[in-house]
Amino acid sequence: MKDKIFGVLQRIGRSFMLPIAILPVAGLLLGIGSSLTNATTIETYNLTGILGEGTILNALFTIMTKAGNAIFDNLPIIFAVGVAIGMAKKEKEVAALSAMIAFLVMNVTINALLQIDGTVLADGTISEDVLSGTVASVLGIQTLQMGVFGGIIVGLGVAALHNKYYKITLPNALSFFGGSRFVPIISTLVYVGVGILLFFVWPFVQNGIYALGGLVTGTGYFGTLIFGIIKRALIPFGLHHVFYLPFWQTAVGGTMEVAGQLVQGGQNIFFAQLADPSTVHFSADATRYFSGEFIFMIFGLPGAALAMYHCAKPEKKKQAGGLLLSAALTCMLTGITEPLEFSFLFVAPLLFGVQVVLAGSAYMIAHMLNIAVGLTFSGGLIDLFIFGILQGNAKTNWMLIIPAGVIYFILYYVIFRFLIQKFQFKTPGREDGDGETKLYTKADYKARQGEQTKSGDPAGDERSILITQGLGGKKNISDVDCCATRLRCTVVKPELVNDQILKQTGPSGIVKKGQGIQIIYGPSVTVVKSNLEDYLVNAPDEEYLAPDEENVEEKEVRETTPQNTEAKTTKKVLCSPFTGEVHPIADTPDEAFAGKMMGDGYMVMPVEGVIYAPEDSNVTFVFPTNHAIGLTTVDGVEYLLHIGVDTVKLEGKGFEMFVKDGDFVKKGDKLMAFDIQYIKEHAKSEACIAVFTGLTEEEEVVMKRSGHVNEQEEIAEIVSC
Repeated sequence: MKDKIFGVLQRIGRSFMLPIAILPVAGLLLGIGSSLTNATTIETYNLTGILGEGTILNALFTIMTKAGNAIFDNLPIIFAVGVAIGMAKKEKEVAALSAMIAFLVMNVTINALLQIDGTVLADGTISEDVLSGTVASVLGIQTLQMGVFGGIIVGLGVAALHNKYYKITLPNALSFFGGSRFVPIISTLVYVGVGILLFFVWPFVQNGIYALGGLVTGTGYFGTLIFGIIKRALIPFGLHHVFYLPFWQTAVGGTMEVAGQLVQGGQNIFFAQLADPSTVHFSADATRYFSGEFIFMIFGLPGAALAMYHCAKPEKKKQAGGLLLSAALTCMLTGITEPLEFSFLFVAPLLFGVQVVLAGSAYMIAHMLNIAVGLTFSGGLIDLFIFGILQGNAKTNWMLIIPAGVIYFILYYVIFRFLIQKFQFKTPGREDGDGETKLYTKADYKARQGEQTKSGDPAGDERSILITQGLGGKKNISDVDCCATRLRCTVVKPELVNDQILKQTGPSGIVKKGQGIQIIYGPSVTVVKSNLEDYLVNAPDEEYLAPDEENVEEKEVRETTPQNTEAKTTKKVLCSPFTGEVHPIADTPDEAFAGKMMGDGYMVMPVEGVIYAPEDSNVTFVFPTNHAIGLTTVDGVEYLLHIGVDTVKLEGKGFEMFVKDGDFVKKGDKLMAFDIQYIKEHAKSEACIAVFTGLTEEEEVVMKRSGHVNEQEEIAEIVSC
């Protein structure tokens, strides 16, 4: 359960990155635009002739400001769509459309209830007795102030609905609305209910958020220290986005009235003040959640990099220096710290513990010094220039970052060098022998922690690993699907597919058609597909080329040859579930069935679109797309009744099922109806195949009829040698 929750949180954290990725662009537009249209800045630098009102540049920077504001003003719907895309497993464009529809429906529902209870008046204004900030305009809709929480609620909920229903099959009369078309429909209905629920529940949640925000902000500098420590400690697990986002974007990070509007969240407050020309000094209480990053990203971690360089072995110092310099410059310019942090986390967790404490204290020091420099993504020199230097020291106190940073550079350098030498940590350039000098990544950390090989973890599913390797690695797999019996995969480079590895996964056969690879596992293939999809989520995104091995002698496939049936024992007489023209299974227009990879059987070209139970049986499975049924007779014989070739792609269209998993049927009961003409027009063949999947090596199917056969007539026998 703990691992499952952790995995879900990781996926949620990753899904936040898509909407977060737009913030740097929005911040740059807003930061540059508002700075260069600010009257005080223009007058201070005597730029009225170039940037004053009425100039072309002033118009351009005003447009940039409006464009940046458009993104920050509409973050809730951006998060709704972005999170839905990030969490959806397939057909992400459908999830995005559904999220947008659900977001509008939810807020319009809340708006209707607010009008009914008198909170919103008939003219669209808010009643005077309503607490300021509890109701806001979202896309022109007066609704409860939920901020990005509203978008996240929509994004996660719609993604869950999408992943559950995007392959749903409806009855024939409603089949047009099945599959992915059903997702926006169910999302609309569900989010009418969610809107009603939130109308009653959200005021209590809102009070709780305000209380939590008051607790964090009320603890002063100590609260800032704890925030910084927790955020940095979550970096290895990829959960830091889940942690800090509420502080940046919601009332958890505080509220403030800016230009007559109540603004929630540290980052939102900063950008609202940035757009307000009357701002004298940005709020350090709002920027406490990120200003400290400039201290340890621009100064502190480069000090750690220098310490690792000086501790490198002489013969490896040049190579280590190049790597560490590159990582340090990346950290200083962009605030991307992973190359450095994961290197010493991987080889010396103690050093990462030191980094967590020092970084946490940097947040607190910036708060104490009243440093108020905003950022869009991370604390590098680019953001420092735009949101600190360009805004002026009077508004930001950015100049105090330099002396604080110098002290942190020295602290990092001294502490890291001392610990590396005392405990002989194998930081870059100190590897034993001829070990490779490199900077480690998050993937290396996860591999070291064994996350991909835990028992029961999808990432450690042995069959899924082998399938991925056999198909040439995750990077070579472009699509995964299945029918009743086969795993159907599309690969980029067919030459990377390795039959020897795939055969280790226990298939009945492998069929290759260009870039299409079919691996036959039988009725359990849906489980194989599900496990493979789960594994591929976190699998290394690379091609896999198997090492050269000596040829291993394989068993030859036993071919069916004419036998003297009189020398064999008849074990069971078989009756036909179909009406039509009977043929040996070898005549089936499909390599896998014709080659008996699933088992022996027969094929019927149907003249009637109905399947009847050939004998008293239990329905062991009905394939989700209704084109195949599994039966087990009372005496243990296993049937697979498969209608048409390549009919899985019809997604249930043309089929009507009369039974479900677990039903008991009598001989002659109707199992399914199917549209022969529709299958002829939309699939490879209408051939109906009966396969006996549980036969032993000594058993085979011998045909007793040829030409036309009616349902329930004797058609073949199972005989044994």
